[in-house]
Amino acid sequence: MARAAHSRDGRELVFDTWGDPQGHPVFLLHGTPGSHQGPRPRSMVLYQLGIHLIAYDRPGYGGSTRQPGRKVIDAAEDVATIADLLDLPKFSVVGRSGGGPHALACAAKLPERVQSAAVLVSLAPWDAEGLDWFEGMTESNVREYRNARNNHEVLQSTLVQNADAMRANPMAVLNDLDDEMPETDRQIVADAGIRRMLHKNFEVAVEKTADGWIDDAVAFSKNWGFDPKEITVPTLLWHGEKDVFSPVEHFNWLARRIEHATVVLQPSAAHFAAVPVLPQVLGWLRDQAQADAAATSTA
Repeated sequence: MARAAHSRDGRELVFDTWGDPQGHPVFLLHGTPGSHQGPRPRSMVLYQLGIHLIAYDRPGYGGSTRQPGRKVIDAAEDVATIADLLDLPKFSVVGRSGGGPHALACAAKLPERVQSAAVLVSLAPWDAEGLDWFEGMTESNVREYRNARNNHEVLQSTLVQNADAMRANPMAVLNDLDDEMPETDRQIVADAGIRRMLHKNFEVAVEKTADGWIDDAVAFSKNWGFDPKEITVPTLLWHGEKDVFSPVEHFNWLARRIEHATVVLQPSAAHFAAVPVLPQVLGWLRDQAQADAAATSTA
């Protein structure tokens, strides 16, 4: 059952947990738009992996209080707040799509607590040097991020309308993107189990407002508050080469920027392939954390 933590400035952060309470703790940072109900492995799989999975609604989504003007880096403090409530001194993080930059923020700002990090189909920073940020990106995303940068009124009007449509049909956002999706993505989101998870994810995300969606778009389109090159914890970067929502050059830029990152590029995969690969990624996070713990105990 969902619970609420409270930030230092009094905001509510709604979260839930699944899997083995005694297992390795992993924060799953949801996509955009999204919620703590985002796609995740079944509890049986989590128990088999030895994973205690935690997910929360970013500010403005679901039941979490909006944080006006938030930056990507602010996610690190919110994750730490929930970890403190759960008495978790150390943990791992994984972010898919819009959760990717926020997972990177945790790895950069909380190196003494984050034992391992995984980032799936993430964007690179807006101001990434040498990156043509929009190259290979679908037109709907280009419009959204240009408006986030230059025309907040149009951004707000558009996403409020989109959120209204999603309340009537939570899958409306995917239906609108169907023409822009590669065939490999269409096959994945056609799976009945994945569709059920996405339906619940989107339903909770915009149940009250579009604020979280708006604030995500703005946060991605300004300085994140940290440089990925600061990251020193074991980090996995996973991407599908056919991704049109977070183009592959974003992955390539992050791979060059984060020293010693483990990089996995799947030539035949696209954006939504990050959903079925999650159990494998959770296993990698667990193994890296166990290696970190072993090294610390013998140091």
